[in-house]
Amino acid sequence: MKAPSLSIRARLTLWHASVLAVVILVFSAGTFFSAWLWLYHDLDRRLASDMTTVAAAHRMGTQELGELETQVGMTLFEVAQKGRVLYQATGWKQGQLALAMPPGETGVRTWTGPDGLVYRVARAPGPEYQITVARHERVVRDALKSLAIILSAGVPIAIGIALAGGYLLAGRVLSPIGAMADKARMISADSLAERLPTGNPRDEFGRLAGVINEALARVQGSFDQLRRFTADASHELRTPLTAMRSVGEVALHRPLDPDAYRNVIGSMLEEVEHLTRVVESLLALTRAESGAIRPKREAVDLCRLAEDVAAHLRVLADEKEQRLLVEAAEPVLADCDPAILRQGLTNILHNAIKYTPAGGQVRVAVTRPSAAEAAIEIRDSGPGIPPQHRARIFERFYRVDEGRARDLGGVGLGLAIARWAVEANGGRVELESAEGGGSLFRVCALRAVAVPGDGINPSQGSK
Repeated sequence: MKAPSLSIRARLTLWHASVLAVVILVFSAGTFFSAWLWLYHDLDRRLASDMTTVAAAHRMGTQELGELETQVGMTLFEVAQKGRVLYQATGWKQGQLALAMPPGETGVRTWTGPDGLVYRVARAPGPEYQITVARHERVVRDALKSLAIILSAGVPIAIGIALAGGYLLAGRVLSPIGAMADKARMISADSLAERLPTGNPRDEFGRLAGVINEALARVQGSFDQLRRFTADASHELRTPLTAMRSVGEVALHRPLDPDAYRNVIGSMLEEVEHLTRVVESLLALTRAESGAIRPKREAVDLCRLAEDVAAHLRVLADEKEQRLLVEAAEPVLADCDPAILRQGLTNILHNAIKYTPAGGQVRVAVTRPSAAEAAIEIRDSGPGIPPQHRARIFERFYRVDEGRARDLGGVGLGLAIARWAVEANGGRVELESAEGGGSLFRVCALRAVAVPGDGINPSQGSK
């Protein structure tokens, strides 16, 4: 059975306590070792001082060596010459310290006597005689033992404090996460306008809350767009259905002659055709945005494509006595899917013809702003688009003039499909418009392809 994973607070506490425990242990070991070195260094320094004192007293005579025992209290030393003992202090004899260091050996060593006492013994070489001194290590060992007890008791206490402090600190540090979780639990589809508390926007949790808030804003925008789309689609479908039902009910309740029935059926067929256009456009847009339609790129002559689209829609312009011009000074090739791009251009041009008044002008221009980019501009002489509508003109079912757009037969999806068609080919649609001064739709950022013989490499860019 898999053990349950610990919470972040518990893991932070354990990591904090573990790191602090290692630091405390290393510090304690270093402190103990430093104290050990210092105490034994001090003891060896005292032995060297005792050796100097004994040497000075020996030069003055044996009586002075005795006074070291009686007056100074030095009872652990020996003076020998060529292996023959000249003087041994009383404590030296009692502790049998003659066994501590073999004859002829010099230096400093630790020795345990037959009585169990531990001594620090030192002997310095001399040309005529040797002086050996000793001191009990009891004081040093007691000090080290006391220090070891203090450190041994202090380490667990320090680790316990580290655990408690780390737990409290982790709780305080993670409190913004808890606040964000509580707030996020309260956010639903009906309260997407709510946002998580950011606290300090410059720390990690603040930046995380900011990122989540940005994601919530995008989700809210998508939900709002979906609600608008649902409402607009319902309205768009309900209007012709209501008209069909009204016409049908009138025809059922009133006796009509064959011509009147024919008019009723014709009116219903017009509404059916409108519904068909809406459904087909929605289906095409849904399939396109879901990735079901994959562009098949090839080198396309944009001049010829623009002329074909204009020729296809020229009959609409002629009905309104409009001038439809196509300007292309030289061949411009672009890497795109001709069928998809044709659909986008058709929708934009059809929209321009539809909103340009009778006797107006619509101009289509194919340009090459740089060696690596191709563009198509569609300019009309219509009423223009007010500034407050330009940002949403490419949304589904969005219309600047609701009543007029429906009278003209639009379903509100043409520009949405056009934007997808251009973006699917790696381009973008830009809009420039002024009220009363017409509109300019620019299909730009299409990847240009070098025309054979023009000597231009698209990868070089413009100069």
